[in-house]
Amino acid sequence: MGKVVGSITDALGFTDIKGTKQAANASAAEMRQAAQMGAQSAAFRPVGITSRFGTSRFGIEDIGGIPRVTSAEYLVSPELQAIQDRVMGLTGGALTTAEQAQMAAEPLGQASQGLFNLAGQYLAESPEAARQRYINQQYALLDPVRQREEERLASTVFGRGRAGLNIGDIGQPELYSLAAARREQDLQLAREAEQAAQQQIGFGTGLFGTGAQLLGQQYGIPTQALGPLQSYLGTVGSVEELGQQPFQLGLAVGGAAQPGATAGAQLLSSGLTNAAQTQFAGQQAASNQLSSLLSGLIGAGANIYGMSRIGTGKIYG
Repeated sequence: MGKVVGSITDALGFTDIKGTKQAANASAAEMRQAAQMGAQSAAFRPVGITSRFGTSRFGIEDIGGIPRVTSAEYLVSPELQAIQDRVMGLTGGALTTAEQAQMAAEPLGQASQGLFNLAGQYLAESPEAARQRYINQQYALLDPVRQREEERLASTVFGRGRAGLNIGDIGQPELYSLAAARREQDLQLAREAEQAAQQQIGFGTGLFGTGAQLLGQQYGIPTQALGPLQSYLGTVGSVEELGQQPFQLGLAVGGAAQPGATAGAQLLSSGLTNAAQTQFAGQQAASNQLSSLLSGLIGAGANIYGMSRIGTGKIYG
């Protein structure tokens, strides 16, 4: 009986297990192929473009079954290249001028530092100390004058016999007048001392401002001298941007097509995967049906064989 069953399964070519395994392997291979085709369809592909200003080129290589951008370049048109070369020829002279301006401005920095030092000396003294110093200086000048005034007054008063003259609360008239004049003079000195202190602070502050202006000129002159060089380089950069337009357009065209390619790749991969899964399910169902049929045939054959043996009066274990 075993030989009969084996002959039947061998004649049909596979068992349920073998057929299911083969179907699963085939379905997996198809799904892998679907995934690879989807990845290839969704790969970014920039477009080489040629315009009046230049040309762009992109190198694409197949790496691991997927197209990848491995190189990119753009070439500026010969006309623009000639313009760039002529403008770049002007940059050498512009740079020399800027270097000369830098050297010419160095004395301004030295002068500004000297003004800063001098301003620091003027502002190092407090307003009170400046007022007192002014008053002391003025008193040093006035003391000899006042002494001579006192000597003349004493000789006049004593010479006229008015030394002992006292009038009311003021006392000796000539001495009173002298003291009043000196009080007024002291008040005037105090006002002048305040003005002198303010002027000293203002002068020191002004020195700082002048030094700052000179320092700004030291840096401003070279900066202004660099203007032509910057203008030339800006022109060269603008020409270069014109040459880059095909490169940017190539990237933009590839980017614009990317969403559609990605959606198509997803549909392709999904469709192929579903087809593989459907095919696998059908093969598995067919294999299951074949297995049931084989089981039924084997069972029926076994029953027939057993009955035939019982009819002969022989029982086999």
